[in-house]
Amino acid sequence: MSVRKMHEIWIEQYDAAQGIKLRYGLKAAFDYLVAEKLLNFAEAAAEHPEFARELPRFVSQVRLMFTPLEIKTHIARVERELHDKSLPVEGDDDLIRESPTTIAKRAGQLATIKELLTATELGTS
Repeated sequence: MSVRKMHEIWIEQYDAAQGIKLRYGLKAAFDYLVAEKLLNFAEAAAEHPEFARELPRFVSQVRLMFTPLEIKTHIARVERELHDKSLPVEGDDDLIRESPTTIAKRAGQLATIKELLTATELGTS
């Protein structure tokens, strides 16, 4: 996949999130763009240089869509939700729960995204 294609992927996702924000609200847009698409993009960036090259641009656009307070508020909510998934629930069916390994991996990815979204400055070196 070319760098141009990587650019097209996150641009389409960003555009879709703007529509989601207008139609369904801030929470839905944040969940779609950050908790789903940006996390998946960052995961791909860890193994694919073409994704890694585009990640700073994607993060920069996300930082333009949401205010710093919105980012902090919704990251904290997503962290709580992820933590709650790790807690055992009485009568819970283990077949539909995510594994502790998957939850821990997602928490690590979310921590990285949190750092990128809340950093005072984004560097490229």
